[in-house]
Amino acid sequence: MTSTEIPSVSAGTPGARPAAGDRRRWFALAIVMTAAFMDLVDVTIVNIAIPSIQREAGASVSQIQWITAGYALAFAAGLITGGRLGDIHGRKRLFLVGIGGFTLASALCGFAANPEMLVASRILQGGMAAMMVPQVLSIVHATFPAHERGKVFGLFGAIVGLGAVSGPLLGALLTEWNLWGLQWRPIFLINLPVGIAGLVLGSRFITESKAPRALKLDLVGVALVTLGLTMLLYPLTRGRELGWPLWGYLSMAGALVVFAALVAYERRKAGRDGSPLVELSLFRVKSFAAGIAVQTVFGIALGVFFLVWTLYMQTGLGWSPLRAGLTGVPFSISVSTAAGLSVQKLVPRFGRKVLQAGALLMAAGVLLYIWESGRYGLAIASWQMALPLIVMGVGMGLIVAPLTDAVLSDVPREHAGSASGLINTVQQMGNALGLGLVSVVFFGEIGDRLTRSEVGPAFVNAFQHALGWVAAVMGAIFLLMFALPVRASAPAAEEGADDGRPERAQDVPVGQEELVPVR
Repeated sequence: MTSTEIPSVSAGTPGARPAAGDRRRWFALAIVMTAAFMDLVDVTIVNIAIPSIQREAGASVSQIQWITAGYALAFAAGLITGGRLGDIHGRKRLFLVGIGGFTLASALCGFAANPEMLVASRILQGGMAAMMVPQVLSIVHATFPAHERGKVFGLFGAIVGLGAVSGPLLGALLTEWNLWGLQWRPIFLINLPVGIAGLVLGSRFITESKAPRALKLDLVGVALVTLGLTMLLYPLTRGRELGWPLWGYLSMAGALVVFAALVAYERRKAGRDGSPLVELSLFRVKSFAAGIAVQTVFGIALGVFFLVWTLYMQTGLGWSPLRAGLTGVPFSISVSTAAGLSVQKLVPRFGRKVLQAGALLMAAGVLLYIWESGRYGLAIASWQMALPLIVMGVGMGLIVAPLTDAVLSDVPREHAGSASGLINTVQQMGNALGLGLVSVVFFGEIGDRLTRSEVGPAFVNAFQHALGWVAAVMGAIFLLMFALPVRASAPAAEEGADDGRPERAQDVPVGQEELVPVR
């Protein structure tokens, strides 16, 4: 399951907003929500099919990591850029470019002739998603008046929950059915009719909007972010396979130098023309800086868990994709239920304690899973996994939905778009880093040459080892959350601009976190 997405929202949305009685805005909503759903389902579909792709396409360990990590890397590197391009050139235009490119990349994935082509197509798909996703709630913000947005974001939450539940099942069914003898390929090809319909209907029904002032794209910042992430993740993913060469360590150390150069450059650019890729002043806001740290570390934990969980069930235990998908249903339902409950009932009453309780619950669920895996070994049943998965799902739901509000509570409204883009970027960066670390914490525990009888026990042992790291990370997240505000600031008057008062970022509807990680 991955990740969470908070489409960037600009402080201003000039353009012709449809009249309150105009039905076109509801068609526009259906189109952008369908695109968000397509992106979300694509993540979970791929996760469940990874063992089948590895087996039938002959992909190596590093290649299956890059099928997921490559998407996450391209998505992380392009999110802020995609949001800024929408502000400059128009959100509708960038949405159409994104959904068209995402559909084309899905076709290339579906017809990939070899694992190398599949990895390259997934990277393209992640880049196109980064063009499409940041526009979704920006378009909603430009299209709907403030008094209707509560209903709209409720619908968005329902879409997120539906995607969380349906993605693994759809992926399992498409893989099991082997439609037209295409094996795993329909998990990508299913995007084609949806994407084409979104492209045609979006060009007709979505209203164009742009930022209120001219902005410039920080190409140097984009290059430095992409270079730094690649220098960090590539050696992590290929290191074990290549015997951990010296250049890998040098590359990872060099990534830190690149990120330091990024900070220095962005500081100068902010003073020069006021349009840096990363708004560094945001990190002077304590709650935002702490929240960014939580999002990054949380992304690492989720990146590790969801890939090793899939490999454990299908390769280690020998389960079918359908059985693995059905086993994950209690987790998905628990996440969706707890997310709604936390925002509506718990956080208004208990504040930060709800998020910390979520971290402890996730850690408890992980430890319970380790115990059950060790106790029952290869004989473990799906129903025996239900309890730890429900505990973990409830914990995750208590975190993902209210975390955004806590992070953005003290951010000035004029930086809302940059802040929401940064939150998405660091979570995807953490996700990609977690996927890279799978080589260390999971495959590092598995021998290179195993007999058929040794595969199961080796994967069970590696699963327990990886989950031990996940539990430790959740403990670190619990401690980091002490830096978050005890309660998010009370919201200002709706729309702020109507009464002349400035708004904080949390008053701008930045959307729900995506409830399913691992791209």
